[in-house]
Amino acid sequence: MIDALTQLSYVLATALFVLALHWMNDPKTARRGVQAGVAAMLIAVLATWAQPLIIIHHVWIVLAIAAGFMVGWPLSRVPLTAVPQRTALSHAFGGLAAGLVGTAEYFLWLNEARANLTPFRMTAILAEIILGYLTFTGSLMAAGKLQEIRWIPQRPVTYPLQNVCNIGLLLVAFVLGVALVLNPAVSWSAAVFLVIIGLALLFGVLLIIPIGGADMPTVISILNSYAGLSAVAMGFVLDNKLLITAGALDGSSGLILSIIMCKAMNRSFANVLFGAFGSVAASGAGGEQKAYKAETIEGAAQLLEQSSLVVIIPGYGMAVAQAQHKVRELYDQLKKRGITVKFAIHPVAGRMPGHMNVLLAEADIPYTDLTEMDEINPDLPQCDVALVVGANDVVNPAARYDKSSPIYGMPIIDADKARTVFAIKRSKNPGFAGIDNELYFADKTWMLFGDAKAVVGELVKQMSGGSGSH
Repeated sequence: MIDALTQLSYVLATALFVLALHWMNDPKTARRGVQAGVAAMLIAVLATWAQPLIIIHHVWIVLAIAAGFMVGWPLSRVPLTAVPQRTALSHAFGGLAAGLVGTAEYFLWLNEARANLTPFRMTAILAEIILGYLTFTGSLMAAGKLQEIRWIPQRPVTYPLQNVCNIGLLLVAFVLGVALVLNPAVSWSAAVFLVIIGLALLFGVLLIIPIGGADMPTVISILNSYAGLSAVAMGFVLDNKLLITAGALDGSSGLILSIIMCKAMNRSFANVLFGAFGSVAASGAGGEQKAYKAETIEGAAQLLEQSSLVVIIPGYGMAVAQAQHKVRELYDQLKKRGITVKFAIHPVAGRMPGHMNVLLAEADIPYTDLTEMDEINPDLPQCDVALVVGANDVVNPAARYDKSSPIYGMPIIDADKARTVFAIKRSKNPGFAGIDNELYFADKTWMLFGDAKAVVGELVKQMSGGSGSH
């Protein structure tokens, strides 16, 4: 009876996971999707916990849940600017969980039930620990890069024969894994198993260090896919159908998202993982002769007020400055004057998939005014003012014509086709691709240097007659 109820609960949880993914496709139903996902996970945990062989260990389970709450609650309170690194940490925990379960199962069966170490189960365990542990260290490195931890370089770290070393490391792990599948319980098997774990942990680090910040959204998505695949392998090891289906949903959705984001950058998986995109380009002597043209807040506000169509292009600078609420106030001021306002969202703007959408949604900006790159680009030649708020590489025209540029071929938002461009930027430093943005030196571009929150706040104050917004 208990087993039948458990399996029925697993079917219900699987259905809710599928519906959660479907509902999160649309902002109108996204909240319902999150609630469905939470309900599915709660049902899955309770149904598993109720099994006779598990409930007798409820004290340990309660302690584990308490420990999870102690870590999870503070992580849920991070600001939206830190959500990318928090997401990477979640992937790290998922990968670590899968790796530890695989390790525990192997040594349990090695010492107590060697007959369980069939070639199929050993293959599943090895897939689980390799994917789990590389996801763990890879996600920690990604989180460190995003958090700008001092001893983890944000820029790509490359060295001679790097790809050869990485692929060689994987081949060694694969060969040792084959030996272990064929000989799962011989005297040297435990030592080989630990070596494979060490190689997976090392590979996770080496996989991420050559990747620059510009690729982090795609990397986070790929790591999400790896975590899902490790959960699938864990499901086969534990003979748990829900883990298999939930992991497959996680892995496939992460893979699909990665494909979409690679397409948005006109790049392949191999290019993301091994291309070291984001490396600092050597600037020529001609680059130093370029000059920015600065504009005053008063002049920018006056031109904005005279516009018919304003396109706002947000980037990571808006997230760092937490300027989304001031951007909403500017949006309100423009709308009061009957000006059409659109937000142009690049698929890889920010540091995680949908980063800009989440920030703008927090400021209650109508989703109907958020437009994707392919949709907004045809309208930009008719745009009076393109206001770039902390975006950089995603509006760089060099992506169209400069074959020597690391972002060559990446689809961009055509801000340079607007009649006038105002660019808000904290400093004259290049973006994560390590190159100057050609847009910022164009004749039609005017710079508004400063913190995005402060600059947009001054624009709002100027447009509201100096009295501030209400």
